This record gives sequence, C-alpha cells and structure tokens, in this order.
Amino acid sequence: MTAPEEFELSAAGLVRAYVITKGRGLPDDDQLSLITLLTAAPEKGQRAPRLSPEEERLLDICSAGYLSVAEIAGHTRLPLGVVRIILAGLTEGGHLVTRPPVPRARKADRAILEEVLNGLYTKFG
Repeated sequence: MTAPEEFELSAAGLVRAYVITKGRGLPDDDQLSLITLLTAAPEKGQRAPRLSPEEERLLDICSAGYLSVAEIAGHTRLPLGVVRIILAGLTEGGHLVTRPPVPRARKADRAILEEVLNGLYTKFG
C-alpha cells in the first residue's frame, strides 16, 4: 500500500499535465510530428495577454529560429505529449509557423545504378 504523501505527489503530476494542456488531446502525427519545424510567427503588436507561462516559455524558445518538436521538448522539462499539445494550440492561435518535414527521397532504381556502375568500370577500369 502506498503512503498518502506518495499518492499526492503522483496525482499532482497527473493533474498538472492535464491542467497545462487544458484537457486537450494529442494532435495527429501528420499535423505535428517529432521532426516538424516550428518558429515564432512575426508579432503583430503585442503578444496575447492570456498565454500560460508554459506557452510563453515555448514561444520564447521558438523565437530563436526553426526548431523541431523534439528539440523544443528537449529544452523543457515537460513530457513530449504535453509539449506537442501546447505547440498545436499555439499554432492554431497563429503564434507559431510550422514547416513540414522534408519528404523522404525515392529509392533509386537498381537498374539505373547498375548501368552507371558498369559505365564507370568501362571508362576507368
């Protein structure tokens, strides 16, 4: 059986994350993956006065330039899921600009590579 103090500490961590995210769920991986790049949007006057301290901190981190979601989470002491939820909210609010990750390159055709290799062997022996 756990002691009352241990229960309070573990429950406090769960409630804190729920409060920070305002009860929102995780965004889709397509919308905000670990390698999605984010930066602060150009400010039009003052920042919104109703941002939480966590939102302010993430905006300050993102104002340095493009960072991936994983890098931003690494700069905070918040769980990755919480960071993704907050970043999604800031993006929807127009405070952050996202740049999708570069799509993977197609694999080269094996026949073409063999022709190039044979041509190099022929020319340079």
